[in-house]
Parts: sequence; structure tokens; C-alpha cells
Amino acid sequence: MNMMEYKGYFGTVTYDDEAGTFFGRVSNLPRDGITFEGASVEELRAAFRASVDDYLAWCTERGEAPDKPYSGKFNIRISPELHAKAASKAQALGESLNDFVRKAIEDEIEAGAAV
Repeated sequence: MNMMEYKGYFGTVTYDDEAGTFFGRVSNLPRDGITFEGASVEELRAAFRASVDDYLAWCTERGEAPDKPYSGKFNIRISPELHAKAASKAQALGESLNDFVRKAIEDEIEAGAAV
């Protein structure tokens, strides 16, 4: 999967071989949907930026705050036993619990990409 970044917003891109067109969607918004497309990388890049700018202008016109990209912070609920095991493992590795969990998520995503 390919990603683009503009003003803190990330776009994921797919290619439709039949149509000969790239299609994109801003992927890090919890609520609002922003899409874009282009026949070349240059068109796609310009459409992505224009779509983000249009979205921000639309929000301003409506007097609404734009949907913010994900902050990188989230809470999870796990059993106390799993929490203790993860904290112990992180400590044994000389890592913070945050780094341990981040690496575990990255490893799982990487493993899923190979499927």
C-alpha cells in the first residue's frame, strides 16, 4: 500500500488497471471521508492536496472544526494478567511498555502485509 502525506493527512492509493486511474482516500480520519483520483502520479498528488485544501475550506465555511488526523494516542483494554505479562516482558527487554506495544503492533502489521 502506498501513502501520501499533506498537512498531517495521509492518503492511501490504489490503481485501477482497467480505468488507468489512481484512486485515493484520506485514511487517517476517524469520521469524514475525503477521496481523490488522477491518471498520473502528478495528477494524483495535486488532487490529494486540492481535496485536503477543499475539505479544510469547507469546514471553515461551515464553522466546523475539521476532523483531525489520528493523534497517535489510544487506550486499550486488556486483562490485568496480560498487562502484567507485557510490562514484565518490556522491562526484561529494557524497553518501555509503550515501545513494546508499538513494536508488537508494527510487527503484526508487517506480518499481515506479507499475506
